[in-house]
Amino acid sequence: MKIVLVGAHDAWTRSTATVHRYVAWGRKLGHQIAVYGRPNPELPQLPATLDTSDADLVVFLVQVPHDIPGMPGIARMMDRIPREKRIVLDLWGRFNETVRIDHDFNHLEKFDGHPDWEWKQAMTALGGTILQPTLKPRRADVGSFLFHGFDPKAVDKPFDSAKEAAEAWLAGDRGARPYGVVYVGSNWQRWSQVKPFLEGYRRSAERVGQMCLAGWDWAERPGWARDMGIAGVDTDPDLLADLRVEVRMGIRFDRVVPLLGQGLFAPVIHRPLFKELALVTNRTFETFEADCVPVLMLDRNFVEVIYGPAALRLVPGEDVGAHLESLLDDPEGAWEAVLETRAYLAQHHSIDGRLRQLEELASADVPAKAAS
Repeated sequence: MKIVLVGAHDAWTRSTATVHRYVAWGRKLGHQIAVYGRPNPELPQLPATLDTSDADLVVFLVQVPHDIPGMPGIARMMDRIPREKRIVLDLWGRFNETVRIDHDFNHLEKFDGHPDWEWKQAMTALGGTILQPTLKPRRADVGSFLFHGFDPKAVDKPFDSAKEAAEAWLAGDRGARPYGVVYVGSNWQRWSQVKPFLEGYRRSAERVGQMCLAGWDWAERPGWARDMGIAGVDTDPDLLADLRVEVRMGIRFDRVVPLLGQGLFAPVIHRPLFKELALVTNRTFETFEADCVPVLMLDRNFVEVIYGPAALRLVPGEDVGAHLESLLDDPEGAWEAVLETRAYLAQHHSIDGRLRQLEELASADVPAKAAS
């Protein structure tokens, strides 16, 4: 198959890691997968094309307005590719009525100028099938396709046993693993998730080790958020300083897994809107590829459905600090949970499995309702 992925691809943000996995796995499976547009020197491993005339499937990866190409490219695509071969993957839940959770929205008109009806109208025009990365879309006319996935061949250190993994986890030199906790993610509607983690981490910080927070706008509330009156992009420099949290700027997509492996633990955090809509992200899965123990700051029902029952051991209760210490007290048990979860993800959420779902969509004669 020839599949063209349409969207804005940036080395520093959003779904670029997942797109690279599709290209690599597609090549192994005999598919030709390219991104729409001109070659990007920052992303040399992504084949680029402006010709979609012979594509078997065009997939629009929609997160922000500029993911949708302008004229005349979009017109050519819609003229030359049959509607049933054009799929819209709504990665941020835009194709819904307005949903507000705390300060988080799926339609923030103040920020991007587009109300809900414009998003729905645009996506309906783009493709014959609209999918979202959740197992339970809210609309009957939206299907399920999780898109992001787990790549077992990308696991940094694929240990054979929990005992071996636990010994290596605690015996590593501090130069290779200087942190107790590493979180990678930009500060957009995530402070309400990060702050409770920090407050719980406080009680175990001395034993666990220093925390590193990598991403945009953690050091201080950005000026653009103040100027536009956008809440949810918050932080607390005094709290970060008090806990000696090392704050870094954003990092490239291909440095995320190595950085996570420089810590003992890595929280998995979904912004409030994503938790409400049960959306998955690239970090949902790739954190389990790093040489660390994930801490799943997610609803237990979601964890069991997506990660499998073993992952429930990695969900903290009300006391994050006590949870971290319990994992340190039982490192082999912690790594049993990690390795069993990796096996579950490889079976149920592999990238090659996702590609086979796309194969089914490409071969369908009519628009598919779901690909879960």
